[in-house]
Amino acid sequence: MAELRKFLVRRLVTFIPTVIGVTILVFVIAAVLPADPAKLWAGGEKANPQVVENLRREYRLDRPLWEQYYFFMKNVVTNELVSPVSHNKVWEDLGRRLPVTIQLTLLAFTFIVLIGIPLGVISALKRDSLLDMVIRILALIGVSTPIFWLAYLLIFLFFTRLQWITLAGTPTTPYSITGIPLIDSLLMLDFSTFKQVIERYWLPSIVLAYPSIGVIARLVRNSFLDAMSADFVEYIDARGLPRMRKYIHVLKNAMIPIITVLGLTFGGLLSGAPITETVFGLPGVGRYLIDAIRAYDYLTLVGGVFLIALIYVTINLIVDISYAIIDPRVRY
Repeated sequence: MAELRKFLVRRLVTFIPTVIGVTILVFVIAAVLPADPAKLWAGGEKANPQVVENLRREYRLDRPLWEQYYFFMKNVVTNELVSPVSHNKVWEDLGRRLPVTIQLTLLAFTFIVLIGIPLGVISALKRDSLLDMVIRILALIGVSTPIFWLAYLLIFLFFTRLQWITLAGTPTTPYSITGIPLIDSLLMLDFSTFKQVIERYWLPSIVLAYPSIGVIARLVRNSFLDAMSADFVEYIDARGLPRMRKYIHVLKNAMIPIITVLGLTFGGLLSGAPITETVFGLPGVGRYLIDAIRAYDYLTLVGGVFLIALIYVTINLIVDISYAIIDPRVRY
């Protein structure tokens, strides 16, 4: 436990610099673009010069870049960051939209685990067979398929032709426990609302998960085969344990690299959400950031990136901690 505590302290020390480094990078890239943000926020070429000047002073655009960033981070920490386009507080807008993205990401992650891991195990057990070849080809296609193309193709099939889905509305609940309808409806055993959420989100979740399913399937296959060649498998066979118990032991020993990639994949789903949310009309954080890019509202954009970076780094920390639980041999 002492070693684990030291590891946590080291990770927490790097936690804040990592998040700040991400925001600095995005802020600098957005701020140095050859455009006049104040004029764009005020309405473009026909903007009132006085309004433009007021915006420059309000958002410190007439100050050095480091002072602009300090002003931005101060407002982020104190929840005083206001979008110059919508005039709403950025954190409040993100808070309203975050449940949509979380629902989409959780469902996509569930599809990745429930489909990718079994496919990888089956592919390993049927090594070099026709089934193994088919799974590997599907995995390669999944990695190579553009999300937006797949989304429009499935919308044409399931919405236009089969009419199995709806693309309107986002189900909500009259109660709030976590603020995420998908989870709240389960906690309240409100299966009617849960069914509505699934009906609205299952297709965009599959679209978002599809590339990662192939990655996880290939990783599980390779990791499972490596574990099958370990010495402990011969010991299990010598003891005559049932085949299913052997596979469970093998999968547990193969899970370390898989969990690492799953943690990174969850963060990757958040970064891939803008395209999926835009195509399917979901009012989540990703679509919010796309709208901010269109309006050159880089303050809102960096605020959203800051939130995603926080989630991403936190998940990676949880993944690292889980190593010791899954494999006691891991020491920090």
